[in-house]
Amino acid sequence: MRVVVLGAGVAGEAFVAALRRLDGDAEIALVERDLLGGECSYWACIPSKTLLRPLELAYRTRFAPGLGDGVAAIDTAKVFAWRDEVAEQDDSSQAEWVDGLGVEVVRGEAEVSEPGLVRVGGRELPYDELMVATGSLPAMPPIEGLEEVDAWTSREATTASEVPPELVIVGGGAVGCELAQFYARIGSKVTLIQAGPFLLDRIDREAGELLARTLADEGVDVRVETRPTSVERSNGRIRLSCDGSEAVEIEGTHLLVATGRRPNVEGFGFDRLPVTVGKKGLEVDDRLRAGEHVWAAGDVTGVALFTHVGKYQARIAAANVAGSDTPADYRAIPAVIFTDPQIAMVGDTKGENAATSTWSIESVSRASTYAKPKRPGFVKLFAERERGVLVGAVAVGPEAGEWLGQLTLAVRAGVTVETLRDTIQPFPTFSEAIYFAARDLEV
Repeated sequence: MRVVVLGAGVAGEAFVAALRRLDGDAEIALVERDLLGGECSYWACIPSKTLLRPLELAYRTRFAPGLGDGVAAIDTAKVFAWRDEVAEQDDSSQAEWVDGLGVEVVRGEAEVSEPGLVRVGGRELPYDELMVATGSLPAMPPIEGLEEVDAWTSREATTASEVPPELVIVGGGAVGCELAQFYARIGSKVTLIQAGPFLLDRIDREAGELLARTLADEGVDVRVETRPTSVERSNGRIRLSCDGSEAVEIEGTHLLVATGRRPNVEGFGFDRLPVTVGKKGLEVDDRLRAGEHVWAAGDVTGVALFTHVGKYQARIAAANVAGSDTPADYRAIPAVIFTDPQIAMVGDTKGENAATSTWSIESVSRASTYAKPKRPGFVKLFAERERGVLVGAVAVGPEAGEWLGQLTLAVRAGVTVETLRDTIQPFPTFSEAIYFAARDLEV
């Protein structure tokens, strides 16, 4: 079996690793025009979380008696240097790993010339099965003049080595909020603009409003219900005109646009394949099949633009390419925003026809040992009344993404609320709030 994989980001790499475990004889070619490892490794997840970590530690000294009353000293150059060390723009180790799998790396621009054949430069790569893992690109909003002002995307924001004096961020989702907190903490005057009524509008209103208060306390100028319409640059400054609850003009030295991403589907010749490219991306079934002998995984599918979902889809697709009949299950997709505090969610958190219960982490004993004064956070659970099972959860607090794990498993496995109530939580931990929230669910 000859398999060609378009894209060596996390989904492409996870696919070749999984397929090789299942089929030791398949001929696999991995095509990539940029660095092996993709967006997450060099320009997104890894560099952004590396940048956030030292600032989080520095700011937490404010809440730990004996460490002084202010923020610990921050060496900006060393913060950026650590980022460069962790997210090094060198994929030689990745290339060695792929080579060790017996997978050929083909560098260059790929184009499907006809079903069964991909061309990369002057080379032809025939295939029996094609995996599309081409990822996503920044989605730029319709702001007049945006193309002329040299705005940052997340790539520029996570690779910068100097602190902008005044940073205006358009987009109050995960990326916008994380980078707003980082740049404010490291010395920028930050304005964060959100078109909707609250930050993180795809997560949870209570969580978004709590984060907005936290950012405001740290000096971020948070503007909700504010929609940019035009932008211009003059004398080294940008001026953004906005509509919304009131017409305003916002100025700064730098502009970061963080309004989401769009599937990367153009220029690959997908129109020559028996596939459907929809508004959200390359359409796939629950086996990750996009068409006859064509598969897709990761952001390009538009299912959920998370690294961990891309890896999961890649494993499912590899199993099916190898002859299995395994469906993907998206009931328990977790998401984490790595702000301070962290905000994590999983499953259905809309609350429609669900029993809900919230417990403040300030009311568990761990809060007293962790910080003075206690810092706000909560656990919110969502349960289906008829079956009495957990269907969703939101957690806000220190390292919430870590202790969300048991709730992710509970949603995926259809664990009953009664079982969750009977689960022994370690003491003293923030996860003890899960017991109290489950105890109060009316199911």
